Amino acid sequence: MSSITVKDVQDRFGLTLSVGEENIQKRVTTSDISRPGLEMAGFFDFYNAKRIQVLGKTELYFFAELSEAERIDRMDRLCSPETPAFVVAHGVEVPDELRVAAGRAKIPVLQTETPTTKFAGMLTNYLEGRLAPMIAVHGVLVDVYGVGILITGKSGVGKSETALELVKRGHRLVADDLVEIREVSKNVLIGNAPKLLEHMLEIRGVGIIDMMTLFGAGSVRIDKRILIVIDLEIWDPEKKYDRLGIEDEKIKIMDSEVIKMTVPVRPGRNLSVIIEVAAMNHRMKRLGVNAAEQFSERLDAAIGHQSDLEEGND
Repeated sequence: MSSITVKDVQDRFGLTLSVGEENIQKRVTTSDISRPGLEMAGFFDFYNAKRIQVLGKTELYFFAELSEAERIDRMDRLCSPETPAFVVAHGVEVPDELRVAAGRAKIPVLQTETPTTKFAGMLTNYLEGRLAPMIAVHGVLVDVYGVGILITGKSGVGKSETALELVKRGHRLVADDLVEIREVSKNVLIGNAPKLLEHMLEIRGVGIIDMMTLFGAGSVRIDKRILIVIDLEIWDPEKKYDRLGIEDEKIKIMDSEVIKMTVPVRPGRNLSVIIEVAAMNHRMKRLGVNAAEQFSERLDAAIGHQSDLEEGND
């Protein structure tokens, strides 16, 4: 699982720090957030202090109606040392009671002008992506016609060279050599490059090149959902390769399944064009057009017609 701090959240959403600059590096350990409405009314039985607490107009307008003693009590109970941060949304002022209690518990308090519900949704999506289970895979991730394709294979088989040719043809590089893959939900895998390798591509004999500098900002992207895994392997004349593609082969990454294609490599095969066709064919299948199934139906019909003719001749 990735590591994330309150400072990362602040930078991502441009939040204003109101209290606790010295504690801005506190760790965020869960993607769940809380809007402590019931807690404002004094019900703390199910209060989860380990979440980021988001306060908006509803919570703080109700809070303002409480007596001074109740306001102090609510904030003292909300501000647990386990709490990573408070975010006051919708441009509402931070109550003095929260400033005091958060300062005592060493909790940063941030502010945003964004409406509370909208911000809560944005924050949840961000945290789920950053805190999702993650593995690192040796390979290259490219965006081809909007389809995220993870190219795998043994070292030296031509993964990076194929990615370079795809970028020259107008597609985008996400990661080269090492791909960090996060499972944000069942069968939804998002891949990105480690910070150190962002925009970089290694070509043997040339060295490390910066794709964004050479080809422009449109040649790269930060992350992409992985829909296909294409495994490049040296052509084996003894092996039988799929020639129809009627049934999709699947590969399991963490708890998710992704379509896998094995593409043999040998002189004369244009891998970048093959990968482009694989991406376009995948899009057509999602639109309900499956060439392999259509061919199989035509073949069955032709065989049936031939059988009828033979029976008629008998």
